Amino acid sequence: MINAIGFVELNSIAKGMEVADHMLKTANVQLMLSTATCPGKYITLIYGDVGSVENSIKAGKELGKAFILDDLMIPNVDEQIFSAMTGSTSIDKIGAIGVIESLAMASLIVAADTCVKASGVQLLELRLGSGIGGKSYVVMTGDISEVNASMDAGVEIIKESGNLVYYAVIPAPHKNFKSTLL
Repeated sequence: MINAIGFVELNSIAKGMEVADHMLKTANVQLMLSTATCPGKYITLIYGDVGSVENSIKAGKELGKAFILDDLMIPNVDEQIFSAMTGSTSIDKIGAIGVIESLAMASLIVAADTCVKASGVQLLELRLGSGIGGKSYVVMTGDISEVNASMDAGVEIIKESGNLVYYAVIPAPHKNFKSTLL
């Protein structure tokens, strides 16, 4: 059963590639993303059953040691996380917009999952560090009460990590702006 994701972030591209390969060889997991990001980091995101993801992340951390900047494992991850990361969301209507911007990738993934589980928002995009100076952000939509509830929950996660850059709620986005989000 595919219901968990795991993530490691390293401060070395070469070591990151070595760790990614090792993680895939250690456990029965699937690779969702493995790439260099700004500024000179390497990230790997895997998914699979909880036990396999745990084993893979553990193996990656053991091999990566001092190069590991951050990691996470989310059991029972919401399925919207996958489509938001891969740019394959399918949303017909944009309501209120919520955006959270973070200096860290792992805590933003946790915050995005928390946002979705806190209310009925739909994730539009979850962008991790590439081409934006190592920052990450999540964009969500829904009715204003859903967006506010989700933002409260997600922002708290990022604040706890100390990586919050900024967050915003746009209650009624302009129609021309909405079209840029679909």
